[in-house]
Amino acid sequence: MSVNHLILYTLLTFSLSFPATSAINYNVINLSPNTPGGIRFTKEIGIPFTKKIMRTINDFIWSTLFQQNTPADRKPLDCVNVYIVEFDGAEGVQWGSYNINVSSIFLNGYEGDLKWKFTSLFYHEMTHCFQWDGEGRAPLNLVEGVADYAKLKAGYAQQGYAARGQGDRWDQGYDFTARFLEYCDGIVPGFVAKLNKKMRHNFDVIYFKELTGKNVDRLWKEYKAKYGK
Repeated sequence: MSVNHLILYTLLTFSLSFPATSAINYNVINLSPNTPGGIRFTKEIGIPFTKKIMRTINDFIWSTLFQQNTPADRKPLDCVNVYIVEFDGAEGVQWGSYNINVSSIFLNGYEGDLKWKFTSLFYHEMTHCFQWDGEGRAPLNLVEGVADYAKLKAGYAQQGYAARGQGDRWDQGYDFTARFLEYCDGIVPGFVAKLNKKMRHNFDVIYFKELTGKNVDRLWKEYKAKYGK
């Protein structure tokens, strides 16, 4: 192999190993720059850091969480927009497929490492931008569970996150469902990625059996029995 061919091979291997996020534009706008939370965002987080983690999280979602190695596998998004807005009742809200609102009230009131918490929040909200939900047919709590599984898998599960085996139902949502998905992923490696792929155009609870050989109720019972909760 010539030197030129070796260089070309190396570049091609590198490009195939890492999803190209250059086609995605990350836009961050602080709409509350003079509020306490908006000021704290500027001082402790900032727009450059936000764009940096958005790119990192985007790569993680494509390559690790959903294992979407080609553009044909992914949602056809060309941008993700973030707005720092003054609203109460939630840390952040994803809306309209590619928009994320972050509460300046939440930012102002958080005690602790704000950058870490902000990053944890973005693993959840950005997953909503890129995940499939059966064209709206998937249970909302499953959708939220997949988004929470993203930050669990990335190592950004916050203090107080559900322990393995906790919860009353597999579709209880958020961290409870995320822990159940973690269990399923232990049975079938890549389970969450495979489930997401199945939910591209529709949803049926039978997907759990198709992927694991067991229906979801049996999986839940075995999950609870394993962790004694």
